[in-house]
Amino acid sequence: MKGKKYIQTPVKYYYTDVGLRNAKLGFRQQEETHIMENILCCDLIRRGFDVDVGVVDQNIKTEEGTKIRKQLEVDFIVNRGYQRYYIQSALSIAEPEKRMREIASLIRIPDSFGKIVVVRDFIKPWRDEHGILYLGIEQFLLDEKIIL
Repeated sequence: MKGKKYIQTPVKYYYTDVGLRNAKLGFRQQEETHIMENILCCDLIRRGFDVDVGVVDQNIKTEEGTKIRKQLEVDFIVNRGYQRYYIQSALSIAEPEKRMREIASLIRIPDSFGKIVVVRDFIKPWRDEHGILYLGIEQFLLDEKIIL
């Protein structure tokens, strides 16, 4: 994700106070995925990271032989000094298909910076065969050194 990739990424807005967001929206749109992503973004900024959203291109060949370009979103690209992490926010990755959808963008990033998936549940942190770290949001929020 370089130059143009940053400029062409989807625009996202995050509230610094989720309570004010809920009040402004009249307590509609209580989507856990968006609220969790909002909380993660605010915490990353609080920790001193520069936070961006990214897109990774995926080229797919259909059964008919047609090539299709698909864009996969990376929820957060965070930088602080020499540190960089790619972070995906997911409520659950219990089903293998869901986990593969969540990490599809991460496994296509051709560098060795940290890749993390944060889930809603309290889980024992673990790494998969791609080196991606999986951990729960509670662990992520309470232990700032968990991603170092």
